[in-house]
Amino acid sequence: MGDGESLELFPENPATPDEAASNAPSPADRHAPLPDRMRPRSLDEVVGQDHLVAPGAPLRQLIEAGRLPSMVLWGPPGIGKTTLARLVATAQPTGAARFVGLSAVMAGLKDVREVVAEAKRARRTGQHTVFFLDEIHRFNRAQQDALLPHVEAGTITLVGATTENPSFEVIGPLLSRCRVFTLKPLEAEDLVALLRRAAADADRGLGGLDISDEAVRAIADAADGDARRALGMLETAAAAHDPAAGTLGVDAVRETIGQRTLLYDRDREEHYNTISAFIKSLRASDPDAAVYYLARMLEGGEDPLFIARRLVVFASEDVGNAEPQGLPLALAAYQTVERIGLPEGRIPLAQATTFLASAPKSNRSYVSINRASEAVRASGALPIPMHLRNAPTGLMKAEGYGEGYRYPHDEEEAFVAEQNLPEGTPGLPFYEPSDRGAEDAIRERVERWRKLRDESE
Repeated sequence: MGDGESLELFPENPATPDEAASNAPSPADRHAPLPDRMRPRSLDEVVGQDHLVAPGAPLRQLIEAGRLPSMVLWGPPGIGKTTLARLVATAQPTGAARFVGLSAVMAGLKDVREVVAEAKRARRTGQHTVFFLDEIHRFNRAQQDALLPHVEAGTITLVGATTENPSFEVIGPLLSRCRVFTLKPLEAEDLVALLRRAAADADRGLGGLDISDEAVRAIADAADGDARRALGMLETAAAAHDPAAGTLGVDAVRETIGQRTLLYDRDREEHYNTISAFIKSLRASDPDAAVYYLARMLEGGEDPLFIARRLVVFASEDVGNAEPQGLPLALAAYQTVERIGLPEGRIPLAQATTFLASAPKSNRSYVSINRASEAVRASGALPIPMHLRNAPTGLMKAEGYGEGYRYPHDEEEAFVAEQNLPEGTPGLPFYEPSDRGAEDAIRERVERWRKLRDESE
């Protein structure tokens, strides 16, 4: 089953009403956490994913047509991936497919085999199975390989959910058999709507909780696009609130929700996205943006020495000779952070960040080594000119090694107009200084020296 192919989820002989009801979301359990009780029961209750489930949107069209491909739902935590997977199996008015859910954190190949065996038995009775695999990126290559034949044969419709980039975490053969739908972080207004719904809902929610607009907004802002986190904060604040005290206000909410937690990981996509934004902001000479991303990394728990190493590389690669003090300052910041750690180490990191972002930029040293490396690979080890060769023995001197070498410090301006590259070296010139910052003076000297060498031939 390729990317464009699909399984018929709802066959001519759909599940009986009793069977369909057994797959539907269960009635509200008053002891369940508020985020579970408030799960959307229909596509119309889903907020924040209009690009997928609004009328006419692609995923909704597939669901309503009753023909759905295997898919991967990709997005950050708490935005409705599990809910959407369940609705895939229950949203059709003509009946419901079997919905089986597992978490790759806890499940293994034995569990997958059991799901497949049950799916085969159900298929003989005319019922298809939607197999929801949460955290699919936790399955290794062999485990993901085991899903392939069953997805290919249509035994199961696989709905995988992941917070990680599927391009990196899902094997190519499986990914090619799935549609990838990207879910977006919820906007603050989406969360406000969810929180208001939960506060007012007498059946599944908090039954008319009196909460101020400022308090709702504070929770929505602190949740960082995560509906699960937002509803959990609301439930905690409501549990600590005495209704006799009147309206639940913003101060009480802030006392109960605690410090804001940033979405950040130290070895996956958010890590790479943030360091990329940091470097590109430095390169764009935007100190405000650069120090903002520095703060996001530090608040998210990033290794400060990782940041310091990136600053050292940036000082040579992107600032270079336009501001020669950039590299020693970056090295000093690295050594300071290494010695004093955090929290004080954030100050030299900020100093180096703002200095390098504000410095004139030149990548000409970086370009020069790339060009020289290309020349070496293209031409091989060309013979080094005789006057530059070392002559530690009499035989080597007799062979002409070092002959004609002139010591520059004995010459006027400490310069000798000699050609020092092997004859036939391709790709010249390698280093072309810019006219920015301190490199402008270097450019003038290098151009004059090259002219003198050319004239000496």
